[in-house]
Amino acid sequence: MLSNEESTVTETFDLPILPEEWICRELGDLLQENGLSYGIVQPGADDPGGVPIIRVKNVRNGRVVADDVLRVAENVEAGYRRTRLKGGEVLLSLVGSVGEVAIAPSFVENWNVARAIAVIRVDDSIGSSWVKLCLSSELARRFMHIWQTTTVQATLNLRDVRRLPIVLPPRKDREAIAALFGALDDKIAVNDRIAATAHSLAQAHSARAHDSAEPAKLSEMAELTMGSSPPGESYNEEGLGMPFYQGTRDFGDRFPGRRVWCTSPVRTAPEGACLVSVRAPVGRVNIARETCCIGRGVAAVSSKQNTPSVLFHELTASSNVWLPFESEGTVFGAINKQQLATIEIPTLDAKSAQVLERVVQPLDQRVASAYDENQALSALRDTLLPKLMSGQIRVRDAEKVVEDVT
Repeated sequence: MLSNEESTVTETFDLPILPEEWICRELGDLLQENGLSYGIVQPGADDPGGVPIIRVKNVRNGRVVADDVLRVAENVEAGYRRTRLKGGEVLLSLVGSVGEVAIAPSFVENWNVARAIAVIRVDDSIGSSWVKLCLSSELARRFMHIWQTTTVQATLNLRDVRRLPIVLPPRKDREAIAALFGALDDKIAVNDRIAATAHSLAQAHSARAHDSAEPAKLSEMAELTMGSSPPGESYNEEGLGMPFYQGTRDFGDRFPGRRVWCTSPVRTAPEGACLVSVRAPVGRVNIARETCCIGRGVAAVSSKQNTPSVLFHELTASSNVWLPFESEGTVFGAINKQQLATIEIPTLDAKSAQVLERVVQPLDQRVASAYDENQALSALRDTLLPKLMSGQIRVRDAEKVVEDVT
């Protein structure tokens, strides 16, 4: 057995006892020459004809998401050629949501990254896929949490990134484990594509149905409930009480993520209601998957016509109506209940709305099913990863579990 003292990772807290022939190295020992750097410090204003820049918001759930990509002028980007991407690099977020990690896909060739993203190029004998797994592990995240500074917001510096632990089983074991998690990631990616296709079809049906629709006040179409803060002592992260959504920090692409619960809710949203952010950024929309508590940054918007899918697509297609409220707050944008009630968006009569609901609701359900399956796959990945990376379970045992779901 390898003792902690034999590891090249030097730290005061315990490292796991690894199986025989496994070692633990610092990331800095495994890099290519000049293989670690961060990107553009001050990107400047968005330039539609410029170079795409990956920011922290574009690295989530283990993948690069190419929506709302900033572009910077070529003369600004030219000073940061060391982080220009080829595809295949490991990307790690350093600021804010520290520890988000992904491999740069082929489509980002010749893109660049912002200051808050580290570009990691590792020796080919180790491989990006393995390093991504190690940086996603509980062990590496524990180091990142301890080493990050939080003066203004959480920040991890490159010196500490170099010290992050990379567990190295024999090559055949690394390849087997990487293939196992690759199968999970592939299944998640397939579900993402299915959800994106279903969402696009639903939007297209909605757009056609609303081609000549007349605008109406939101209060005529929906019941509005503004969120309120419950007692602070009722908050918890242990799953006690009702899921509590405070604002866009809890929002996902379509559904909010459980982060905080509340045992003394003040204002609630019913299952299926649209959750609309009423503080900057105003107008982002998610859907409640269950009855939930809503804080001051959220309003619940529920269809009076019993057509929740139609309402969701009406709200998401009307992004321009929120722009005037981005500067309403003293510091950040905000919208109050009276203003929300008088927002006008194109809407259908009750009969037409029911017809459209029967078309788009099954598509939205397909999106929800893909989301649920990906949640289960992600939970399985999170359960297996620390056990495999520490040698607690064998690869062949984990393979049987993954085969059952993929």
